[in-house]
Amino acid sequence: MPLEIEMRARFDEAVYDRLSVRLEQEGTDLGRDDKHIYFYVLPDKLLKVTDNTAAGTAKITLKHSRIGQGAAFPETEIAIGPEDVPAAVRVFNALGFESQMHQAFNRRHNYRFRGVEIAVKWSEAWGHHAEFEVLLDDNASDAARREAADRIFAVAKELGVMLMTEQELAEFTAAFEAEQAGHATPAEVEHQG
Repeated sequence: MPLEIEMRARFDEAVYDRLSVRLEQEGTDLGRDDKHIYFYVLPDKLLKVTDNTAAGTAKITLKHSRIGQGAAFPETEIAIGPEDVPAAVRVFNALGFESQMHQAFNRRHNYRFRGVEIAVKWSEAWGHHAEFEVLLDDNASDAARREAADRIFAVAKELGVMLMTEQELAEFTAAFEAEQAGHATPAEVEHQG
């Protein structure tokens, strides 16, 4: 089971454009990677069915952690055919996960820069954002994990991008989940008070 060291950043369109241009010039272009994602937010995991519309592939992914619960994401993936996406969604919904399901379209472009994979993205929920990722073996040492995190921080700093803290990620995802469930977000509650 591979281990992702993953961090995220949100920013405005101007930063998105500047980052994209810089990565086009100085990074390795890994290509467009648009995806339609059905994701199930579980108490301590994230289950996804991903239709990679740009590549014509699909997969089921179980992340053994959630955003806002640390930068290390052990995950298990199973490749499926794009034609199997509706059936996979039906299976997970029939297993009782339908109330935790959200859908999103991600417009994204992937790059590699100084040993870090960077997905520059836009989605309705996140707006303009990026994921910075280093993939490690599942048995990576604590030192290797720290080195990967340090490399991500250094690359983000060099690119002029502020990474979100775990607290910011936890608050953002909690607000998104509350909004999806039809509840007021923490910001709305604070504004009303």
